[in-house]
Amino acid sequence: MKLQRKNRLRALSLGAVAVSSALALTACGSDDDGGSASGGATGATSTNSIKCDDAKGQLLADGSSAQKNAIDAWTKAFSPACKVQINYKGAGSGAGVTSFTQGQIAFAGSDSALKPDEVTASKKVCNGGQGIDLPMVGGPIALGYNVPGVDNLVLDAPTIAKIFDSKIKNWNDPQIKKLNPDAKLPDLKIQAFHRSEDSGTTDNFTKYLLATTPGNWKYSGGKAWQAQGGQAASGSAGVAQGVKQNSGAIGYFELSFAKDIDTVAIATGAKAPVKPSTESATADIAAAKVIGTGKDLALQLDYKTKAEGAYPITLVTYEIVCDKGNKADSLPATKAFLRYIASEDGQKVLAQNGYAPIPDEIIAKVRTTIEGLS
Repeated sequence: MKLQRKNRLRALSLGAVAVSSALALTACGSDDDGGSASGGATGATSTNSIKCDDAKGQLLADGSSAQKNAIDAWTKAFSPACKVQINYKGAGSGAGVTSFTQGQIAFAGSDSALKPDEVTASKKVCNGGQGIDLPMVGGPIALGYNVPGVDNLVLDAPTIAKIFDSKIKNWNDPQIKKLNPDAKLPDLKIQAFHRSEDSGTTDNFTKYLLATTPGNWKYSGGKAWQAQGGQAASGSAGVAQGVKQNSGAIGYFELSFAKDIDTVAIATGAKAPVKPSTESATADIAAAKVIGTGKDLALQLDYKTKAEGAYPITLVTYEIVCDKGNKADSLPATKAFLRYIASEDGQKVLAQNGYAPIPDEIIAKVRTTIEGLS
């Protein structure tokens, strides 16, 4: 079994880097919802997996800003091929789920699976069906930092929790020094940035803290930030910008937003601290378990991993759609777009943009589910 798992992880990693030829894609300009990143995105030129069928018109969607760079790259290939305009706002997971359950959009992106009350709400707009979670985008939640003179910062879960709960306030704190004995840590105030709006990234980040160091993180968790103090910013792009522009800052955001920003290596209990990367996130996500029922494919991630080379702070972004009862005018475009992004070509785009492809056995189930949407 260990040999099989090793081979499976190696195959996943190779799949993540074996990408087709790419072209530069400039990300959409920043807006108030923080839905774009300054680094932009790249997209594969292959359109072999795009089957338009009866897709047409405009497709409205909203939600996770974590996957905004991936959506931009996918749209670059899909829209010209199918003559369908994809309007994905990226206002955050909470906003996306709300818009979906109110029937305002064809699908939502969320870094957290639907809660029971959200499933109930979805039944009002899914005629004869309900909202389901389709895992489509994986990746690490990086801790980006801006500390002059410190290039290889190492932190562990207790220290991270204390920093974001305003218990550790200076970069030369003894607890940080212990983890970084050779670093020249400055006498500099810590500015911890968090999301200002409901966010699945926040939900997953705090799930990591709750799972690994509950004694140092006394909050219940969820999409809304609960700790006191710190600096709030909108969207992953806003948090990344706050870190980049403020000396002494640290914040959490997806790796695709960490352009020109140093990232923390996490001491997990493995032989060496683990940096966020496509490969290290894939190693963790490969151990995820499907806990959804029926056509729902919600996953349970392993935040407490001590596996060598596995990064513990990961998330999966779900595309949320009705299993039955999708609006007739948008269903063809929805299925065509989801079919493409779940395809082998679509998943290859992820590694080009700092994301991790969904493991083969899970994405195969996603593809089957998409074909049965009605």
